[in-house]
Amino acid sequence: MSRKPLLLILTGPTAVGKTDISLALAKKLSAQIISADSMQVYRHMDIGSAKLDLAQRKEIKHYLLDEFSPFDEFNVYEFQQRANRAIQEIQQTGDIPLIVGGTGFYIQSVLYQIDFSEEEDQQFKKTLWEWYEQWGGDFLHQQLDFIDEQSAKNIHPNNIKRVIRALEFYQKHGYPISLHNQK
Repeated sequence: MSRKPLLLILTGPTAVGKTDISLALAKKLSAQIISADSMQVYRHMDIGSAKLDLAQRKEIKHYLLDEFSPFDEFNVYEFQQRANRAIQEIQQTGDIPLIVGGTGFYIQSVLYQIDFSEEEDQQFKKTLWEWYEQWGGDFLHQQLDFIDEQSAKNIHPNNIKRVIRALEFYQKHGYPISLHNQK
């Protein structure tokens, strides 16, 4: 009987000690860390993101830290692809992949291997950005409120990326992302 490769996940809200626990776990279990933080993936986004300093990163190999410019496009599809590659790379070394962070949708995309049909998603996303350019963020937020009142309450109207992601989720799956997050 063959064992399924191990994957560990450490998640929770901001400032609960995930970083310290992840470093201790990685040392004890021979793990490498994949960051599931929507801000730590960007270079120069150090303040407010509790990003590890360079000395701490030398102790344990980390993935998806400082890999993109703040001007680059990074989304859940890109995270999923890169995290899956990192998991395979880590498992080939004999270490355990440890996903650490608080961006739940990123973690779910890997855990449940959510299918993101790139062509369909990109066209709808392009349309949403055009709507944003033409009618503004409040218009998009009103659309979100119409289909997913809970998400509209939780996502600030100025957080356009999250508003668009919630609208995309609804378009693709036919039910609100808030319902998905509750599951």
